Amino acid sequence: MTEHQLSQGFETLAIHAGQEADPQTGAVVTPIYQVSTYKQDGVGGLRGGYEYSRSANPTRTALEECLAALEGGVRGLAFASGLAAEDTLLRTILKPGDHIVIPNDAYGGTFRLFAKVLTRWGVEFSVADTHHVEKVREAIRPNTRAVWVETPSNPLLGITDLTAVAEIAHAAGALLVVDNTFASPYLQQPIALGADVVVHSTTKYMGGHSDVVGGALVVAEAGLAEEVAYHQNAMGAVSGPFDAWLVLRGIKTLGVRMDRHSSNAEQVAELLTRHPKVSQVLYPGLAEHPGHDVAAKQMKAFGGMVSFRVAGGEEAAVEVCNRTQLFTLGESLGGVESLIEHPGRMTHASAAGSPLEVPADLVRVSVGIESIDDLLADLQQALG
Repeated sequence: MTEHQLSQGFETLAIHAGQEADPQTGAVVTPIYQVSTYKQDGVGGLRGGYEYSRSANPTRTALEECLAALEGGVRGLAFASGLAAEDTLLRTILKPGDHIVIPNDAYGGTFRLFAKVLTRWGVEFSVADTHHVEKVREAIRPNTRAVWVETPSNPLLGITDLTAVAEIAHAAGALLVVDNTFASPYLQQPIALGADVVVHSTTKYMGGHSDVVGGALVVAEAGLAEEVAYHQNAMGAVSGPFDAWLVLRGIKTLGVRMDRHSSNAEQVAELLTRHPKVSQVLYPGLAEHPGHDVAAKQMKAFGGMVSFRVAGGEEAAVEVCNRTQLFTLGESLGGVESLIEHPGRMTHASAAGSPLEVPADLVRVSVGIESIDDLLADLQQALG
């Protein structure tokens, strides 16, 4: 990232960081280098450092430079999925016998990675309510190497004070890892608040169009970044060039999309708070949300995710999901189209019976960028 880039605004970086016009043709959009290997100018004479596309690819390089610029890190790394990014990071920073603190409200796939994969490798984890910083302090052990946080969290939209948790983690000699998927770097930049590594499922808001699966890490310190990059190459779960190009294309409109996602979600949350068949609305933009003040301090706006509990219980919640017409019943989130799901039976089924189990009456919506009146009317008819 150049000094000039550091002085530029977010939207400018999203369009230009790592994306200079192609020097050969002048193409203003980064080309898709759909290539596996590269001609060398003599043995070891690499052009631009490229030898094999697992190790590096120009399209992926453009995405990685853009990611680093948007999150304010020293290096970005692009992966085949969000879980591939998480797995690579965890096997870089942890070894058998180490301990990590994870949140009691997290994506089910992340919990599955800790509970079903890393524990077999000898890594220990403790679950803590990261929305109460003292709970994080209590969970720290002598062998704690990292604290893992989602904010806003998935699916209960909890908010963690990143500055406070960073201080606790660093005092214990541990890293702070922040999954920033729900906010995106447009709304929140965890490295500026003390995080050591930022994680993204770029499938979601970064890609933004439900047409690509990808993941990313952005690292704050050069030494750790080199270690992660070594493991990225050694383990190989990298983003392919076309996938990298799709994410890069999505990022160009991230700012304007997040503005609409956020404004639509605020109105959806307001409707739900007034509806008699909704017992609770979970959205950090609401003044009554316990994390509202912290979210207002560390986020530009409150994002496009809303969860709510249906007064009639689990079956009533499932029926709401089945009755929507504009909100598409489906997993994932962050696309331009609105989605609805039942976390307990869908994205968070792997957390059933664990401390991360979600309420059975919970519905999660990813509020898209459609006309807000249409979205409100659809939820109104679905709730009955």
